Amino acid sequence: MFNSKRLVLAHFWVAFIAFFIALLLGEWQMYVRSPLHPGLSNPELYYRSVTAHGSAMAYVFPTLVAMGFGYAIVELSLKRPLVGMKWAWIGFYLLVIGTIVAMVPVAMGLASVLYTFYPPMIANAFFYIGIVLVVVGSWIWVALMSINLRLWKKDNPGVPIPLAMFANVAGAYLWAWTSVGASLEILFQILPVALGFKSTIDAGLARVLFSWTLHAIVYFWLFPAYIAFYTIIPRAIGGRLYSDTMGRVAFVLFLVFSMPIGIHHVFQDPQVGEGFKFLHAIFTGMVSVPTLLTVFTITASVEIAARLRGGKGVLGWVKALPWKNPMMLAIAFSFILLGFGGAGGIINMSYQLDFTVHNTQWITGHFHLIFGGAIVIMYFVIAYDLWPHLTGKALESIGLMRIQLWLWFVGMIVVTFPWHYVGILSIPRRMAYFDYSDPAIAPQAVSVIITFLGGLLLVVSAVLFIVILLRGHRASRIELPEFRFSMPVHQPKTVPIALNSFALWLTLMIALTVVNYGYPIAKLVGMKETSVPAIPVGVKR
Repeated sequence: MFNSKRLVLAHFWVAFIAFFIALLLGEWQMYVRSPLHPGLSNPELYYRSVTAHGSAMAYVFPTLVAMGFGYAIVELSLKRPLVGMKWAWIGFYLLVIGTIVAMVPVAMGLASVLYTFYPPMIANAFFYIGIVLVVVGSWIWVALMSINLRLWKKDNPGVPIPLAMFANVAGAYLWAWTSVGASLEILFQILPVALGFKSTIDAGLARVLFSWTLHAIVYFWLFPAYIAFYTIIPRAIGGRLYSDTMGRVAFVLFLVFSMPIGIHHVFQDPQVGEGFKFLHAIFTGMVSVPTLLTVFTITASVEIAARLRGGKGVLGWVKALPWKNPMMLAIAFSFILLGFGGAGGIINMSYQLDFTVHNTQWITGHFHLIFGGAIVIMYFVIAYDLWPHLTGKALESIGLMRIQLWLWFVGMIVVTFPWHYVGILSIPRRMAYFDYSDPAIAPQAVSVIITFLGGLLLVVSAVLFIVILLRGHRASRIELPEFRFSMPVHQPKTVPIALNSFALWLTLMIALTVVNYGYPIAKLVGMKETSVPAIPVGVKR
């Protein structure tokens, strides 16, 4: 039973179209900053592009993937129709309308504030209204995930929640809570200025509120990828999941530790005291624990698949892995990029080392490795795995899938490694152009050209991805077995209540957020004369 096929396909196609357009904008940015281009006569065009690229990649693309995948998980894991189909479509249309409403002022040059909003710069009000519509549409999804789980539990008392659904709802709850920070910033700091009710804004408070969202949103992006790690990859490569329990532990730890860490993004800002910066640095280190658990569990699951194929020895089993299977390539590539990106994140979380790389190209390289590398590759996996069940037709381009994944993997390394290198040399990010006639900057021309060439590989990979999906719609119809998620080696008949419910973990998530953010926000709210004049974007003065 899979009644939400059209709903899921609608979410995925809009997501991948937004992704492709944003990718083209990113490649254009690398081109115009390179010596291959004479330079923009109007550098403001660059910041329009950066805002559109970042907003689409940060808000629209991953939210639609999470929502579409979430609706599929409800029916495929719970084995029952989705409750609230009309509301699901309303949420989808709100997100699409919100995206259009936000992008129109960006295209007009009235909202070049990047996806981080960058107060005290203030965009046209419709940019923020569009973002609000996107968030409201996603909140409908959160509510539907919770409602469907509650109805299932009512009909199945004491039965373990399927791991895919458990993780899916955990991701929905994380998003609901992390989106509160940016929502408070928009509603109480930014919109009153954008709508003309105020002419000043407390930029420090606004940045702290956004930091509430800024890092935890990464784990919202990450949840669909990690669900694929645990519930798709082991089955797709012919193995079993090493531990269902380990997966549950990892997902609830993400709930607890993802939230109280965002102030490490404002280490260089003076409005937050050193004590709370240190506290956030400690919790940022803690969030690596569920990732390390995941790496261990999935590596063990991969080894199980290899040994079932006859793999022997301490490391000899690696040769027995199905390397021609695109899913095997994807998990290997994702883990490699996750390793490099995570290592860079350890530098960012260090209160001392952050001074070296803050606001340099290092930061750009880090988050592109995590999101564009480790996470997006698993979004490809989700699409490839679900597409036959959504269309009833075969995805026959296995060789093309392998090429597409290789191009994305190599392209992402070629793009991000030079960014890390020049970041160590203190080359700033978010620059519309570089003056290569300056002897101090001229040596960096080669690295910019390299990133542009890497971006071309990414664009070709994305084109192949779209082509593969389109060919899937035109392929011959096939009879498919019932979709199933990965089975654990030992299927638990019972699960501890703490790993089969969310009350404890949501309490800890909210409590830690209040502890780590409550005092800094309250202190900033209570301070007088902290506002500065707002700077309207695109308005001639």
